[in-house]
Amino acid sequence: MVVRGGNQIPGGSLTLNDAVRLVSRARAAGETVVFTNGVFDLLHPGHIRYLRDAKALGDVLIVGLNSDRSARALGKAPGRPINPEQERAEVLAALAPVDAVVMFDEDTPHAIVSALQPDVLVKGADWGETEIIGRDVVEARGGRVVRIPLAAGYSTTAMVDRIRRG
Repeated sequence: MVVRGGNQIPGGSLTLNDAVRLVSRARAAGETVVFTNGVFDLLHPGHIRYLRDAKALGDVLIVGLNSDRSARALGKAPGRPINPEQERAEVLAALAPVDAVVMFDEDTPHAIVSALQPDVLVKGADWGETEIIGRDVVEARGGRVVRIPLAAGYSTTAMVDRIRRG
């Protein structure tokens, strides 16, 4: 992970204040800041392609990671997420396209999007345009929202089901 200064929380994520400072430095250098978010529980090629495509939209990719509590609030299946938040943060932070990981405990990433004010907000194409949290913030400052097509055949839920079936 490229962390351009700041305090890394054990496990690979940054505090929100440090992420805001990262964004300020990136903007001062004329860089484009991209933000996406998710649970990223069991990583698969679909996640990697998604993150690579998101990174291609700018210079700095910040990933908002749902905490365990926040992930459970999304109505995931019992026992999810499988990997604890700090482990998910560490794995994400090690990926080449990811410049920083910021964990959030709220039900939505709206507070992070508001604090970071990214130039580009990215979600999967399975999200309807009006459902994308933070769209209002990004578009109000002249940024854009991009929906990336999902790689066919990859699903964390399907992986969990295959594992449980043996």
